[in-house]
Amino acid sequence: MELLQLQYFLSVARLEHVTEAARNLHVTQSSLSKTIQRLEEDLGVPLFDRIGRNLRLNEFGCRFLRRAERALFELEQGKQEINDLSSPEQGTLELAVTTASRLPNILREFRKKQPNIQFHVQMLTTQEMVTLLYRGEVDYCLSSPPVQGDDIECQIVFVDPILVAVPKDHRLADRSSVSLTELKDEWFVGVKKGYGTRDLVDSICKSAGFAPKYVYEGDEPARLSSLVEAEIGIAFIPSTARNSRENIKYLQVENHELVREIALLWHRSRYISRAALEFREVVIQYFESISQKTTQTCCTTNSESICGPKQA
Repeated sequence: MELLQLQYFLSVARLEHVTEAARNLHVTQSSLSKTIQRLEEDLGVPLFDRIGRNLRLNEFGCRFLRRAERALFELEQGKQEINDLSSPEQGTLELAVTTASRLPNILREFRKKQPNIQFHVQMLTTQEMVTLLYRGEVDYCLSSPPVQGDDIECQIVFVDPILVAVPKDHRLADRSSVSLTELKDEWFVGVKKGYGTRDLVDSICKSAGFAPKYVYEGDEPARLSSLVEAEIGIAFIPSTARNSRENIKYLQVENHELVREIALLWHRSRYISRAALEFREVVIQYFESISQKTTQTCCTTNSESICGPKQA
């Protein structure tokens, strides 16, 4: 059994399509088919059921897939550990995020400490992120909501209030807060289903007796502020993604605990390089500083509401 056979098998097993797998592997379809056939001959059993031009993993294939993924996972961890020992100041951090509003600031802080470490960042839905996490293909995930699993370490780093963003000329723009029921007839702009904040908001609104009506659903959260400013619709936007645009007013939500938890995730068995360990510390310290600033702001606001505004 050859390493190349395992790599080819994993690609075909995940896609269940030889043509697409061959394209991703940059090999000919015939070469890929022959390699899979030799692997099946070595094992003495078929790994796929052939249905016309389509393939489906059979019971043998499903069981072997778990073992093959584990074997290649361990080999990849060994490779990363050797690279880290030989070149600790070099390398690439693999990151997956469902929430990216604060990521540029985090990466900026980390780059001050590790200027030679590169990044590869993917913006994904929760399910896509979890898939890469279980495969051990990413160092860390920054996720909302948190994800629990047998092989997943999950550390909540921030509790982020979700606000309602409205245009400056909106009927609610002179308010500081709003109840969910007052929003039932509004048109919203938001991200697609599958993103943690969207799923959370839809669930909370359902408990309040309505389903938000979306005029726009996308996969770029940063675009929502521009759409609100253009009066396309209003939006639920986490406080950490709040934009300082003058043409948008942010309202707190009354009578519902509308918050999202931001968590840092990593695979329990994945090798963690020195740079990755330092990145984790930067993330934790960054959100701790935000929490402290938020607490100070709340204390100042509460003091003024009780004692009146401070005199100049």
